[in-house]
Amino acid sequence: MSARNRPFVQVDVFATSPYLGNPVAVVLDGADLDDERMQRLARWTNLSETTFVVAPTVAGADYRLRIFTPDGELPFAGHPTLGSARAWLDGGAVPRHPGRVVQECGAGLVTVRPGEDGTLAFAAPPLVRGGALDEAYLSEIVAAFGIGRDRVLAHQWVDNGPGWAVVRLATAEEVLALEPDLSLVPDAMVGVIGAHPDGSAHDFEMRTFAPRCGVPEDPACGSMNASVGQWLTATGAAPAAYRVSQGTRVGRAATIQVTADADGTVWVSGATAVRIRGTVTI
Repeated sequence: MSARNRPFVQVDVFATSPYLGNPVAVVLDGADLDDERMQRLARWTNLSETTFVVAPTVAGADYRLRIFTPDGELPFAGHPTLGSARAWLDGGAVPRHPGRVVQECGAGLVTVRPGEDGTLAFAAPPLVRGGALDEAYLSEIVAAFGIGRDRVLAHQWVDNGPGWAVVRLATAEEVLALEPDLSLVPDAMVGVIGAHPDGSAHDFEMRTFAPRCGVPEDPACGSMNASVGQWLTATGAAPAAYRVSQGTRVGRAATIQVTADADGTVWVSGATAVRIRGTVTI
């Protein structure tokens, strides 16, 4: 198949100021592209994720989204979900159902809804793995973080597709001070969260590390915040609505809003803005 020009955008996700969120590259016409060409572009963009919009295969979906890191495909990821929905809407597409976009991906159907303030929010998909981490894996994580086991307040599998695990520390200051040695956990997908002091602009600080996917530190991670939100709100460790800061240590300023509905559905929302618009030849 010969190469052709396809609509292409880059979207800044989770930041209200330009170029301080997490970018995602979106190919709005991924029709007839094979896995190898998708992966090649994702490796070349060198962003945490590059996505491809293709025709849905499930009734009721607006589109199907293929999500690639530099090293492989993911069944689900949060900031690419919001960024791709923004790119799709910005391109003039109209959802099948007023007021919501339905994305098909490896994790199933994911609903995205617009907020009155121009943000987008996605409904957290169900976990594929939960429960406490085993002590052997937790020992590897704390060794990589360079901290003692006694610093961990709680820990959990929060896997909604990518393979996430998380540990909770007492303070945001402790989270920001970490200097992880990811060579000790080369296959990990792990996050760490800690509370900001009362009265701060954000309730928690989050950092996420994905060496398995070739992403040392993700500037802002929607999927991690979604599953951690399910855990924290269900256990009462966080209120039904809270704000997370992420990306501080990598020069970003992301804000993620997490909200749990009365029925337990957790929504993850944030700002999205198209910053680059053009075509890509694939």
